[in-house]
Amino acid sequence: MFKMPLKSAVNISHLVVSGVVKEGDTVIDATCGRGHDTLFLARLVGEKGKVLAFDIQEEAIESTYALLKSHQMEKRVILIKEDHARMKDHVQEEVKACMFNLGYLPGGDHAVKTEGEKSLRAVKAALDLLSPGGVITVVGYPGHEGGEEEVFLIRDYLISLPQQRFEVWETRFINQVNKPPCIMVIQKL
Repeated sequence: MFKMPLKSAVNISHLVVSGVVKEGDTVIDATCGRGHDTLFLARLVGEKGKVLAFDIQEEAIESTYALLKSHQMEKRVILIKEDHARMKDHVQEEVKACMFNLGYLPGGDHAVKTEGEKSLRAVKAALDLLSPGGVITVVGYPGHEGGEEEVFLIRDYLISLPQQRFEVWETRFINQVNKPPCIMVIQKL
């Protein structure tokens, strides 16, 4: 049975990633936010692995660092204050997973949020960095301003990926109100 309840898109992304990432792997948290996905990834990669975590907001970087430090995981993570669209400026090696949790910083300024074109560039960069068998998860939130356009822009691109090289699927909660989040998963073959 499932390791965790499937009550959220984030939980589903964790379930997918935990089935692929092993100790010693290198992974990316493309939008570290408050650090919960970063901490999750740090636990998966273990002491020999590495997490590269991006965010454009100093508040997010500080919040993530504090969470990691409180769990003694800060040495497994490289925090990068940078737009996720520029991840290839900082990462040259193959990665086993890349997680995107789009939108705005929980409890932060809602005017500062991910943007469709930049997020699409980041997803394309992550696809280039992904090792065979690796996965990308994209949790999108169509309920906020610009969120629906961002989700559809990424989705439209992912539909075009060749099935001989990638498996792509999406899911969403269909009995939730207010445009519930969706999750897109890409696995490189």
